[in-house]
Amino acid sequence: MDPTLAAVLGGVIGAALALLSLGAMVLSERSQTKVPVTPDPVVPTGVATVLSVLRSSAVVMGPEDQVLQASAPAHVLGIVRGERLVVEDLLTMVRAVRRDGEIRQQDLEIVRGRLGATQYVSARVAPLGSQLVLVLVEDRTRERRLDAIRRDFTVNVSHELKTPIGALILLADAVSEAADDPEAVQRFSGRMRIEAARLSRLVKEIIELSRLQGDDPLENPGPVDINGVIEAAVDRCRVDAEDRGISLVVKTDPALEVMGSEDQLAIAIGNLVENAVNYSPDGTRVAVAARPIGDLVEITVSDQGVGIPSSDLERIFERFYRVDRARSRETGGTGLGLSIVKHIASIHGGDVRVWSVEGQGSTFTVRLPLRLDPATGHPTDPSTQEELQQHLTPTPSVDQTKEAAS
Repeated sequence: MDPTLAAVLGGVIGAALALLSLGAMVLSERSQTKVPVTPDPVVPTGVATVLSVLRSSAVVMGPEDQVLQASAPAHVLGIVRGERLVVEDLLTMVRAVRRDGEIRQQDLEIVRGRLGATQYVSARVAPLGSQLVLVLVEDRTRERRLDAIRRDFTVNVSHELKTPIGALILLADAVSEAADDPEAVQRFSGRMRIEAARLSRLVKEIIELSRLQGDDPLENPGPVDINGVIEAAVDRCRVDAEDRGISLVVKTDPALEVMGSEDQLAIAIGNLVENAVNYSPDGTRVAVAARPIGDLVEITVSDQGVGIPSSDLERIFERFYRVDRARSRETGGTGLGLSIVKHIASIHGGDVRVWSVEGQGSTFTVRLPLRLDPATGHPTDPSTQEELQQHLTPTPSVDQTKEAAS
């Protein structure tokens, strides 16, 4: 081949390869700098953000009845399982809203779990764009239960008030008919005083319980000296105890403090001491003690009285519940004292427990969060229980009380 032609062909081939290489480089750079196209989100970003902070149960439903997004409360309430809305009534509302675009609201009952617990909810379903549907569910179970408690309380109050009022009416008629019999008048008037005192106490405790419920949660709590609370509670019952030869044994630590209301705590402990005195035989002992256990203070009221049947232990803190109605009439009991104790302990962040054996006595234990000494960070443990048990035999120890109650 002619050398000149060969040189020309080689130059042409080299130029072509150079062009191909340059084109490949340009295409590669374009592919690398090209912004990928992302699909539009199924649930708008703003909606998803709102759902994440809602306290109510919220669910976004897709066009095929699938769950696209659900808030955490929706899973807790149990209306969503996986990608399904498991409550048929809610699903029916979703389909109706998707069909006509009208907002719907309805109160529903949802049965949850194997035990069949019923949840009362208020559901609101509304369209969200052209294809999505928003479901909002508010749990109203607690409100329904509170309404039921209020209704029961009203019925119980009406029933309890009828008894002393009816007795006073009958006794007044009896006094009128026995006007010529001084002994009968004295007897009937004495009974009227008893019924009037019972009525007065019942009204007082109803007002007290209502006021306590109005203070829930506790407003303006302050430091409370447990020693002072116990002294006030014991002084309230000292005269009655001395008249019957009942010894009041007190062992406390003056360093113990809690945060709360001194008046309310004095009422609670006073109710326990009063019950212990009322249901104890003459000549026995009632012991009141307080000691720190960890970050709690335990206040125990123990007696050597008649005790409480095991079948009644779970109900003694119910309003108007009385184990022995005949004995309650004798002592003036209204069935509200222990309910008040439980409520006061609850609003102070504590609880109340009971240990009891028929014929041996009872021990009530109130546990409250302890206010620690700012200087030391913890109170001094006085180890009161061993000394207390020297005065009370066979009344159980606080440790036995805790074990039995748990």
